[in-house]
Amino acid sequence: MVSGKINNIFINGKKETVKNVDHDITLLDWLRNNLKMTGTKEGCAEGDCGACSVIINQENNSNLKPINSCLVRVGQVIGKNIVTIEGLGDDKDPHPLQVAFSQENASQCGYCTPGFIISGVSLLNSDKDINDNTINDAFSGNLCRCTGYSPILKAIKKVTKDKVKIKQKYFKEETLDIKLGNVTYYHPLKIEELKNLTKIKNFRFLAGGTDLNLQRPIVNEKENSIISLSSIEELKKIKIFNNKILLGSSVTIETFLELVKDKIPEMIEILKRFGSPLIRNQATIGGNLCTSSPIGDLAPVLLVLNSKLNIFGKDGQESIPINKFFKGYRKNILKKDQILVSLEIPIPSKSNKLFFWKLSKRFDQDISTISLAINIKTQNHIIKDLYIAAGGVAEIPKDLNDLSRKMINKNIDQAIKLAIDNIDNYIRPISDLRGTSVYRKTSFKGLFKRLKQCLEDDIKTMTVMEF
Repeated sequence: MVSGKINNIFINGKKETVKNVDHDITLLDWLRNNLKMTGTKEGCAEGDCGACSVIINQENNSNLKPINSCLVRVGQVIGKNIVTIEGLGDDKDPHPLQVAFSQENASQCGYCTPGFIISGVSLLNSDKDINDNTINDAFSGNLCRCTGYSPILKAIKKVTKDKVKIKQKYFKEETLDIKLGNVTYYHPLKIEELKNLTKIKNFRFLAGGTDLNLQRPIVNEKENSIISLSSIEELKKIKIFNNKILLGSSVTIETFLELVKDKIPEMIEILKRFGSPLIRNQATIGGNLCTSSPIGDLAPVLLVLNSKLNIFGKDGQESIPINKFFKGYRKNILKKDQILVSLEIPIPSKSNKLFFWKLSKRFDQDISTISLAINIKTQNHIIKDLYIAAGGVAEIPKDLNDLSRKMINKNIDQAIKLAIDNIDNYIRPISDLRGTSVYRKTSFKGLFKRLKQCLEDDIKTMTVMEF
């Protein structure tokens, strides 16, 4: 589709040509260094601070989509409509939220303010109720080091009724392949196109990129092609049938979060703690699984729900249970030419109780130290069915089926005591910067005590902040 053709990204309703840049440049660096649009700030360059926030303005999408521009390569957003802080308002025509920030003294040094404005305007233009919970979640990826958050919260509450209309001209999105430096970004529109693209000798798949884009460079010296999966609509499909949820692998964590509010509400908290909306709007379900991290937040949850994975490659499609997917530290069964197409997640029976807990040093925006997922059915205080999975206790997300089987048909007290007394036989966590092996084992025992309290007191769920 592309090379040699002028390629554009639409910034604040204006066509901006991408030229003379390296394949590795981020959207943040391109905005600041090439377009001299310095309202978008660089703080951490790792998706933690929110100073670099911008909006991807999608046609027929009433909710604006804020993302971290430091976690997106320019090659990923060719033909997209981007809105930066300069596109929301200036000193001559400020946005109401910018005025409110000034009136409420919600900015001191001002470095973080553009990111807060982007996140705040996105919330104001969403279909969410504006309350303390939604505001806190919207700003969970934005850090302020000098103002304090009270004036910022007052500012957004002051303009709850105000909406911003994206005044800039909206351009029809163009999906193009583009060569940047020595690397070509391919943007296939259909899964079948991958059969030819994967014949390229040296390539790498890229989905949302919130993990992969932390690497510099994004490809090694032998790789000269990136196959972006974000334009394949088949990978974004959502279907509910036969009491199952079918999710395309490119469905974002934020979209998944909205879906489970009705279907599996017990997942809400752990999905929110996956990251801020800035991360969740970009990160994909498939990407989170395919990084195959032992502390990935989704894997333990999907393990206890007995999910199935659908895989596509040059030899066709195949389906496997998720417990066959992970093979070692950061390794899975996918071959070079294969991608995860979709997931099938059974909706659990109402007679089952689900508990998903994540322990980390920070409540928001932090990597798990350990996590525990439990799918349990009890009758008269006897455990009748049980699935347990954990993260952060082995080199892969751990399916604790052996322990689960030994706890079944025991009363709750006996089963929990068995788990606590014998936990060393089932998990062997390492010590690292996030926590020692002893801490992880002790915390794991504490989570089982929490499970006992929830079951005995018939508590539907208990967040980490309530214990």
